[in-house]
Amino acid sequence: MARSSTRPTSRDVARAAGVSQAAVSLVLGDKWRGRVSETTAQRVRQAATDLGYRPNLAARNLRLGHTRTVLLVVPALTTEFFAGVYTGAARVAARHGFGVVLYPSPEGVGPARDPFASAQAALDGVIASSMAADALTAISGDQLPLVMLDSDPAGSLGAATVNLDITDGVRQVTDHLLGLGHRHLLHLAADIPSWTFEIRARALADRLAATPGTRLTTAHAPITIDAARAATETALTTPGPRPTAIVCDDDKLAAGAYKAARRLGLRIPDDLSVTGLDDLALATALDPELTTVRLDAELFGERGMQALLAVLEGREPEHGDIPVQLIPRASTAPPRPF
Repeated sequence: MARSSTRPTSRDVARAAGVSQAAVSLVLGDKWRGRVSETTAQRVRQAATDLGYRPNLAARNLRLGHTRTVLLVVPALTTEFFAGVYTGAARVAARHGFGVVLYPSPEGVGPARDPFASAQAALDGVIASSMAADALTAISGDQLPLVMLDSDPAGSLGAATVNLDITDGVRQVTDHLLGLGHRHLLHLAADIPSWTFEIRARALADRLAATPGTRLTTAHAPITIDAARAATETALTTPGPRPTAIVCDDDKLAAGAYKAARRLGLRIPDDLSVTGLDDLALATALDPELTTVRLDAELFGERGMQALLAVLEGREPEHGDIPVQLIPRASTAPPRPF
């Protein structure tokens, strides 16, 4: 088999050895003693040999502070959440003499053009949301030190990952609704192929499966108010028992569910409870105010930048998901008997 003309990267070595990119940097920089095991070091060295990996000294010098610029790749800026992520990342970056360039993928998800003549020549590293991961190939971001946000740790190809504890957030929402007496839930799911939305669906289904006498219906919609309204109207008018509560993947989807309920003459929360996830400014603009899960976007950005600094310095990033918090408001109440 002919060897690919693409030069192997430290991320390729990390994936082959089953370790983090930071561990590869430690071993190949001969700084691993006392920080990773001898067995791990041998595995990394063998993977580097098998792949024919050779450190790019010019790129290494660049990453040690020549440009001091980091790219933050996010979906299109349709909510303030990613603005908060940027604020947090930029705050940490500034303390270490780095700048952060915000680059939204034009269509929200999918490829994006390289914002630089050569990203590898202009950047020290990349922080990317999994929702915009396809943009990485086009900007050569997958060839640079990389931290993935909202991404499956087992499927991030050796990149460091930083996650919010979304699974626990969905459990908090579900337990809140079950505690109120709801047993038939509608999941208004974001119609986006992303790990963060897959784990929301899995957490909800698993929690209800563990509770006898419950029923789960699912409707999918893009994250727009009109799409959410249409999907909710269809789900609520389908023949059969009507759900008494709607679990929405996003606060904007919840706003669409509100509009659908009002068009159908249903009152929130008397006839239908609704929950969101994000705790955007929109959550308290809705009437009644929305029960939702608060995600600390700025802390998320801070942790993402801290993880990238660790990778650049050959350290292991901090482990552990960022806690999230259910904020009960007036959009949820016990179900009324039909």
